[in-house]
Amino acid sequence: MKPRVLIVEDDNTFRSLLRKILSAEGLDVHEVASAEEGIAKLRRESFDLVLSDLKLPGMNGLDLFRASRTDVALTPFILMTAFGTIEEAVDAMKEGVLDFITKPLKDPNALRTVVRKALEGSRREREYLSLKETESAGLPPEELIFVGNAMADVRRLIGEGAPTQATVLIQGESGTGKELVARTVHLLSPRRNAGFVAVNCAAIPENLLESELFGHERGAFTGAIQARLGKFELAQGGTIFLDEIGELPLALQAKLLRVIQERRFERVGGNKEITADVRIVAATNRSLFQEVQEKRFREDLFYRINVFPVILPPLRDRTDAIATLVNHFIGRFVRMTGKPISGIESAALKMLLQYPWPGNIRELQNAIERAVILGRGVLTCNDFQENFHTHETEIDKGSLLEEAERETILQTLKSCGNNRRIAADKLGVSKRTLQYRLKRYGLVGEE
Repeated sequence: MKPRVLIVEDDNTFRSLLRKILSAEGLDVHEVASAEEGIAKLRRESFDLVLSDLKLPGMNGLDLFRASRTDVALTPFILMTAFGTIEEAVDAMKEGVLDFITKPLKDPNALRTVVRKALEGSRREREYLSLKETESAGLPPEELIFVGNAMADVRRLIGEGAPTQATVLIQGESGTGKELVARTVHLLSPRRNAGFVAVNCAAIPENLLESELFGHERGAFTGAIQARLGKFELAQGGTIFLDEIGELPLALQAKLLRVIQERRFERVGGNKEITADVRIVAATNRSLFQEVQEKRFREDLFYRINVFPVILPPLRDRTDAIATLVNHFIGRFVRMTGKPISGIESAALKMLLQYPWPGNIRELQNAIERAVILGRGVLTCNDFQENFHTHETEIDKGSLLEEAERETILQTLKSCGNNRRIAADKLGVSKRTLQYRLKRYGLVGEE
């Protein structure tokens, strides 16, 4: 669609000249002869730009600009002014007028440049707002969510499982995109027209989590001055996403199990049973099977939520997706910041491909955002060094800690004559935990 421009000019000859120049630029040009006509037209129609004379009969151009600010969509303004009123035009820019040009128009290219710049800025702002809306709704392109060969099976599983009512358990490391996949499940399900309500079980204090999930009645506890709906009620007819479900306390696990089994719950402090017409999609970065073995997660709840398991691979196993993700994030942050970044040099991309990305896609996104903010023209290796230096330190620390733990286990076993029960007691862990650590460090066969 052509950008729409409104010309407000009482001089018929000059207005005709402006229309001819801008129409030749492929713009959809409309014109009126007074500010009063201009404000009436702005209230009826939307425009991408207003080009108005400052001096007009009746209301002047600045009055028109001020009147237009009552609209939610703030249309950008360019004022036209004679040499004698340039100071007034500069004052108008302090109020928010985008730019001004002088009359008479000696160079049509000056007009074209100012208008082109204004429309480009307006377009970038619309793209930014659209991008934010899309992100807040969790609606990036499906091709981007499932990019890379390692995600082919995940995409197939989602396609088959999403249209059903089955409870889905999404497993994967932090930053692998579990919530985006959960939203995709919702959008491909019969519940897509109802709500998608996300709850991060790790981010809410334990004493507030029950109320957050199931709501509470007035006076249920100190500070409960009014009744409040919980997430399960807000998600009625739709999907509730329980992120980091492995962080749920055991007492709440029992209540969640009842909701899944009976599809009913009660608000905190209430006795009215409420039907839970929701689909549950859960996610975790932990091994829930291991949590069950350690008695930190209920076995019966695990089997209830593990009806349709989906495992997301880490980014280090999706190296064929990195270039696509990099280009997407560069484009996103260029639109958001307006920085003139044209791409990434091959050496920098090669470095990104070789990096293990312990923080997965979230870490890659943050690295690209920082690089775009600091970069000039084309992103280089230097634009990423700070990110990698930081993580190298963290990785080294983690490796040192693991090596220290391995040596401690070996020394303790040796001092106990390789008796694992006694060694576990000395280490202050269960025998099952010790066996898990032995397996993790490749010590299973060492007796």
